[in-house]
Parts: sequence; structure tokens; C-alpha cells
Amino acid sequence: MISRTPDAGVPCAWVLADTVYGSDFRLRSMLEGRDKAHVLAVGSHHDLTFPGPEGPVKTSPAEIADSLGTDAFSPHAAGAGNKGIRLTDWARFALPWDCPDGRERWVLVRRSRRDPDKRAYSLVFCPAGTTLAELAGVAGLRWTIEECFQGARDDLGLDHCEVRSWHGWHRHMSLVMAAAAFLAKLVADLRRAACSKRNKRSPNAAIPVLP
Repeated sequence: MISRTPDAGVPCAWVLADTVYGSDFRLRSMLEGRDKAHVLAVGSHHDLTFPGPEGPVKTSPAEIADSLGTDAFSPHAAGAGNKGIRLTDWARFALPWDCPDGRERWVLVRRSRRDPDKRAYSLVFCPAGTTLAELAGVAGLRWTIEECFQGARDDLGLDHCEVRSWHGWHRHMSLVMAAAAFLAKLVADLRRAACSKRNKRSPNAAIPVLP
């Protein structure tokens, strides 16, 4: 299903996924074969093997993060949350693997500012020159995606599907996602209309509000 999406010409700047998908080597290879930038979460003990002078060297994202100095981390915004901008500490480590021209591979580390021992890791395949701030923003989009899925489950029954065939599954998902898209546009239109109305009690009522 994932491979058919880019093959059909659907525009996609980044592919994001949790550890279930990020640990799948075949998925990462498929995306790289289609030159799709991605940030895929992996577990702290995910096996990473590098070529060394005396043979292969095995490590893990957690060991790499432990080797990074405190100055390797810097705060970056990872999207908006319920209480404003999510600000967390980020660092990255270049993976010494062969990479196509114009592309880079990184281990991306996210660290909680309240609890430095709480970290999350991702494998990154991206255009050369992508900044750490850009990667933090992309990785943070997973929260937005999860919120969208949660809203579709709560409001439209996205997960209320007990079909026994792929045809039935696709029909259910297509109808729910179409309804979600309709409601998202309706909410955006209502907010735009509300923001464009002048408040007679406001001292700045004479100032026009752009939609």
C-alpha cells in the first residue's frame, strides 16, 4: 500500500512512521529506492552495523546518543501542542553508510527537556543540507498525524471496522477519510469566516482582518 502511493504519483515530501515500520529494513530500502525522504522511528537498541578498520562494528541509537556531548543537543520546535509550541532538545549523528549523491543519512535523537534520560530515536534519509531544525519540525509532524487519526477514530469511527476483506477495508477507510476531509475544510472555512468578522467592541474594529 505504501509503495503504490508514490508509484501512483501522489506528491509526498516526507514519509513518517513509528518503530513498527522504522525497524523494517525492507520498508526503508523501498523508500530509498524511490528516493523518498523519511524520518522513521526506531527503538533504542535497534541494531546498527558500521564498517570498521578491523571489521563490522555493531552499535545502537542509545549508545550513539550516550557518546554525544551535551553541546551536541540544541532546542528546536517540533510543532504546536495544546499548550503552545513543543520545544525539545535534538541532536543528530551522520551514518557512515553509502548514500546516493545529494542525500544524507542520520540518526536523529530527541531528548526531553524535563527528563534528559527520556529519549526517542529515528533513522533519517533526507536531501543533503537539511538542517537539524528542519528535521525536528518534520519529526514533530507525527504528533499532528496522530491527532488527526485520533479525531477520525473518535468522531467518525475510523477504527470501527470488522470487515474480512481488503475491498471492505478500503471502502470503509475511503468513506471515513472523505468525511474527515470534508469536516476539516468546513472547520477551516468557519474559522476563516469568524476571524474575518469585525468585533464592534474591539478598539481595533476599523482595522481590516485578512482571511
